[in-house]
Formats: sequence, C-alpha cells, structure tokens
Amino acid sequence: MSSYSVGVIGGDGIGPEVVAEGLKVIAATGVELSTTDYDLGGARYLRDGTILPDETLAEWRDLDAIYLGAVGAPGVPRGVIERGLLLRMRFELDLYINLRPFKLDGDNGHDFVVIRENTEGAYAGEGGFLRKGTPHEVATQGSVNTRRGAERCIRYAFELASERNNHLTLVHKTNVLAFSGDLWQRTFNEVALEYPAVSTDYNHIDAACIYFVQDPQRYDVIVTDNLFGDILTDLGGAVSGGIGLASSANLNPEVGPSMFEPVHGSAPDIAGKQKANPIAAILSAAHMLKYLGEPSAATRIEAACEPHLNMDGSTSEIGDAVVAELAK
Repeated sequence: MSSYSVGVIGGDGIGPEVVAEGLKVIAATGVELSTTDYDLGGARYLRDGTILPDETLAEWRDLDAIYLGAVGAPGVPRGVIERGLLLRMRFELDLYINLRPFKLDGDNGHDFVVIRENTEGAYAGEGGFLRKGTPHEVATQGSVNTRRGAERCIRYAFELASERNNHLTLVHKTNVLAFSGDLWQRTFNEVALEYPAVSTDYNHIDAACIYFVQDPQRYDVIVTDNLFGDILTDLGGAVSGGIGLASSANLNPEVGPSMFEPVHGSAPDIAGKQKANPIAAILSAAHMLKYLGEPSAATRIEAACEPHLNMDGSTSEIGDAVVAELAK
C-alpha cells in the first residue's frame, strides 16, 4: 500500500480536535499517511503576523493532499485569514472545484451534490474604493467570469452527473446578471450537447433556495458560480442535518494537491471542550482518500459514519465509535 504525503492544518478553535479524529479514522482503514503539520490560522497571525508564507506554499505543491480543520480566531481583522490563507490557497493551487455532498436519510430524504466554481466570480478580488471615508464614497465589487473557468467547472459537473443519476441543474441569476449569467448559460448549453444522456434544468438562485427547503429531492448534481455556491452550500448543510455534518473537497482534478475541510467554522467558544462533532472532518477525510486513489477505504469510512451522525458524545468518543464501526 502506498504512503501519501499530506499537509495538515489543524488551525484554530475546534480545528485541531476534529482533524485528530479524521486522522485516527484514516489510520484505522490501514491507509498510510506521511503528515506534515503547519501552524497556520488566526492564532498564528495574532502571534507573529504570519498568514501563508511563500515557502510554505511552495512545499505544498509537492504534497499529495492538504487536510484542514478550521481557521479563524477572535481579534483577527475580518477577511485577513479568509483572503490571505483560504482564498490564496484556492487561487495559487488552482483548486477550481468545490464539491459538497448533502445527504439526509428517511422517507423525505435526499442525496445531491453541489459543484461550486472556486476561483473566480465575486471572490476574485476585482473592485475598489473611490473617495473612501467621505460622504461620497463609492465601492465596486466585480464578478470575474471566464469561459475557461466556467467551462471546466461545468464539464466536471456533467461528468459527475453521468456517474450518478444523469441529471444536472445550473443555478444562476440570468434574468438580472445579464453578462455573467449569459456566459454561464451558453457554456452550459454547449457542453450539454456532449452529454446527451444527462438531463438538464435551470433554477434562479432564489428559487433554488426555496427548493432546497421545500423539495430538495428534485436535485442530483447542481453546478453554480462561486458566490451563489457559497450561499447555497451553507443552506444545503442546514437542511441536511446541520452545518456540523457538512464536508467538502477543494479540487484540482488534474494536477497538484487538493484540499479537504469540514464546512463549519472554528467555534472558539467550545474549543478544547471536546464538544465538537467530528463527523464533517471525518467525511472530508473520506473525500481525501477518494482523491488519493483509495475509494474502498473512503466508502468504508462513509458507511461507518452513518450510524453515528447524531450520536451524543465527546469529540473523541464519536471518533472512537466510527473506528469501532470500521472494525466490524
């Protein structure tokens, strides 16, 4: 069995606690990781001003994957860690696919995946101020959309839909965002011609939010832009058992390391109290194993998590329960 080089960013708050459980579960599958810990996040920034050194980023390019717990600490100015660490990581490593699955068992359950474009849109940083701090201040925030960026994301979503249930929904706001929406819709329609077996649909973002709450069963795979995807996937977590169960993968399917993280925040109010549910981090670890070419181990982890999604217990107790399930 291969050993994979993985950079581990425990980060802030509950991050190190949930990451420890994810690594424990991976070890129980027999998959071997060679890990390197990176002290990054809000606490590191407050300590010495470090966010993401160039030499660290260079090291990451030689890794097989990156596993992140959560970042963010009280006292850090808004946006410093988000832009300087998370977004820079996505942009520099070209992690252009954000994949978030949502599943809820039961009579009215659902099972769908959101594919969010991860390197463009409103988060690309285009914009600025004019006359800042005066009564006549102007702020602009553009949305950067390229044909290449939209197409590679849409094509990935079509491929995923063809592996699942052959249904793909584009979510945007084409009636108002006449330029970016037009680019996305035209690209979607053209790529769809190459996948005749995949049925397609379109929803405005506001309608999709309603359907997520009232009728999520209609969805299989959804593809959308960066900002809409950010909002929609948090709502997806809320209607699928809570954001504490939501996992994610930030992928470059072609080259270099991809990054895997739970969607939840650092929750500094419960840090160190063993109150955090590690399931989202464990499921993110399963995504990482799929990416590393260990699908059997990933499937075993997902199955082992199922009986413990709503388990009462400490962080380590839940992790131990998943390990015990793997041993059955």
